Amino acid sequence: MSNLETEPQELLCPSRPGTVEVLEPRLVPLGGPRAMTVRRTLPQRQRSLIGAWCFVDHYGPDDVAGTGGMSVPPHPHTGLQTVSWLFTGEIQHADSAGYHARVRPGELNLMTAGKGISHSEYSTPATTVLHGAQLWVALPDGARFMEPTFEHYRPRPFSLPGATLSVFLGTLAGEISPVATHTPLLGAELVIAADAALRLNLDPSFEHGFLVDSGSLTLAGQPLARGELGYVGPGRSLLVLEAGPEPVRLLLIGGTPLGESIVMWWNFVGRSHDEIVAARQAWQTEIGAEGAHPASPLFGLPADQEDPPLPAPALPTVTLRPRTNPA
Repeated sequence: MSNLETEPQELLCPSRPGTVEVLEPRLVPLGGPRAMTVRRTLPQRQRSLIGAWCFVDHYGPDDVAGTGGMSVPPHPHTGLQTVSWLFTGEIQHADSAGYHARVRPGELNLMTAGKGISHSEYSTPATTVLHGAQLWVALPDGARFMEPTFEHYRPRPFSLPGATLSVFLGTLAGEISPVATHTPLLGAELVIAADAALRLNLDPSFEHGFLVDSGSLTLAGQPLARGELGYVGPGRSLLVLEAGPEPVRLLLIGGTPLGESIVMWWNFVGRSHDEIVAARQAWQTEIGAEGAHPASPLFGLPADQEDPPLPAPALPTVTLRPRTNPA
């Protein structure tokens, strides 16, 4: 998914431990008059990273007849991985590395941008309700210039007392995803039965985020409503998750603190102002928006695309300045 904001902010994303806190979503429209609206909980001013996770968009359930569904033409990415996870509906993915895939409920689709990639995402004609999340993972310095690639994995749902678990990245409760990561990461879907309490053992070196998709959750005594993201810093090896009178579905993300500061603007993750400017200029030149098409494009375009690629927003008129989390 692209960040379609017309005035995206540059963020310095330090990785540091913190206390338990609740991150409220902000509504972001994607597209035109019938825009699909997402609930964005990461990044925020008070917290920009959870492990290497740097971006969380949560959407639906949306009636595609009313919203138009997902319609995101080719757009670029650098220095990150996109994680697509659906609850309902289907999305067609196509990228410039030659990968085409259907994103379906309960299946991980992981695109690694590395040094540069472009992709498109469209909900399929058969989709009537669209509901899911897209998340980004910042690549560490040693991997951010790797060749782009794509991986697909369907985890096996696993039963716990009062809950069902699907681990799509990392390890939890003895379940292991075979998908390789470039920093220690965790990604999982949890469904907790109504009025059940789940005691969850966690890696104490990780910081964790709990995104509530449906129902109401009490996390270590802290109430969380639908759409909220609960953050727990490193040092906790056991947490109690309590469902309310309805079943709770949530996404659990986590990882060791990244230990690197990243600059994120539009769809690019870099380490400096100059990197972001160079990535934007490369994309604009490639699509013919600013200058002639280069002989050796950095991003490329997916094959057989009807819609023109998205141009990058204008850069701010001042030098991009990173932002730090409040103390």
